[in-house]
Amino acid sequence: MRLAGTILMAAWALAAAEPPGDQLESRGPLPLSLKRAVEIALAPEGNTNIRLAAEALQQSRSRADEARGALLPNLDSAFSYQSRTENLAAQGLTDVHLPFPGFAFPNLVGPFSTMDARISASQSVLDFSSLRRYQAARTGVSASRGDIEATGEQVAAQVALAYLAAVRADADVESATANVKLSEALLTQANNEKAAGTGTGIEITRAKVQLANDRQHLLEAENAERAAHLRLLRAMNMRLDVELDLTDRLSYTPVDEVTLADAQSLALRTRPDFRAQQERERSAQLSASATRAERMPSLAAFADYGASGSGLENSLPTRTVGISVRVPIFDGGRRDARREESNSQYRAEQTRTNDLKEQIGLDVRLALDALKSAQDEVGVAKDGLELSENELAQARRRYEAGVTNSIEVTDAQTRLERARDNQTAALYQYNVARIQLAQAMGKVRNTVQ
Repeated sequence: MRLAGTILMAAWALAAAEPPGDQLESRGPLPLSLKRAVEIALAPEGNTNIRLAAEALQQSRSRADEARGALLPNLDSAFSYQSRTENLAAQGLTDVHLPFPGFAFPNLVGPFSTMDARISASQSVLDFSSLRRYQAARTGVSASRGDIEATGEQVAAQVALAYLAAVRADADVESATANVKLSEALLTQANNEKAAGTGTGIEITRAKVQLANDRQHLLEAENAERAAHLRLLRAMNMRLDVELDLTDRLSYTPVDEVTLADAQSLALRTRPDFRAQQERERSAQLSASATRAERMPSLAAFADYGASGSGLENSLPTRTVGISVRVPIFDGGRRDARREESNSQYRAEQTRTNDLKEQIGLDVRLALDALKSAQDEVGVAKDGLELSENELAQARRRYEAGVTNSIEVTDAQTRLERARDNQTAALYQYNVARIQLAQAMGKVRNTVQ
């Protein structure tokens, strides 16, 4: 079922990539959840980084096949036919004295024909250097597979964060819309108070100013919403004219408690980029070993079989069978230079592995701290919103009863707007911290399921 759903998501993404002229409008907004957005981005036709990682894997496989070829038999075939003339004088045969009077070598002989049809084979019997290179190439394939998984995690995190930003923009638009409606209601109330003789013109003006400010904020929120949706579409590699209907909302989802030590240990086991880096270090180690093995003797077998003659009608079978031993002695220092280079590359990969390990520890620590802080902010923002709503309700009742003027209502309204913004920001930061913790532990795709 999951595979079928992924295929459907990919098909919709392709359809959205190049829709017919007016079918996009007839289809309407695309209902999009966070899970579905990540699935579309991770499809083979999705995010550009996914496609590039797949090409890198194919290149690694090709390099492994090339390295394996040095260990497999090499078979060649050749056919040649020549019609030749030879200048014997060029071979130094003009001054030769023979015991036959009146006979001398001619200067030019021919034309005569030669034909050779042959199949040749060679096989490496013992070559530690080629074997190590093949092992290094195979390890490179494993590293590329890890890079694909790491790229998937990065793309999933990128899309998840873009989705959360778009959801926050939607929430900002909803809050701004609610603020406009509240300002319109307060303006209506001020007009009613003025008509009843219990209000003043300054209160109407104050309400109009507040309404104008809230409408300005609504326009800004709507523009930010469009920009966030465009960034989400770009992260998913979809056409930018697709209209989205985000079905998820900012909410508080508790996260299982985990200690710093357990989180770091889990991250080192599950982070695909760390596993890929370990494979690259292993590949560099094998490459360095292959360079050192170039000093060792190598053994190869060779053979050929074919027919030679002046033509097909008088050709005779010929063959060659043998073995060859190669013992390196001196090559001008090129081998030593390659060994030093490969050892340096191995040390560099070791440094990258250690650095990534330290970075993972930092990522986990920062993500846990951010999550804890965001949890506290959510609780504070919730309490602040409830208090602001109660304050505004009390201020409106006092204003209706004539106990106070509209300044108190306007102040309460401003604090309510700020409380709504604080709640939206707190929920957004909490969900971002959840994604960042999942990314630090290599579990983004599992988190968004």
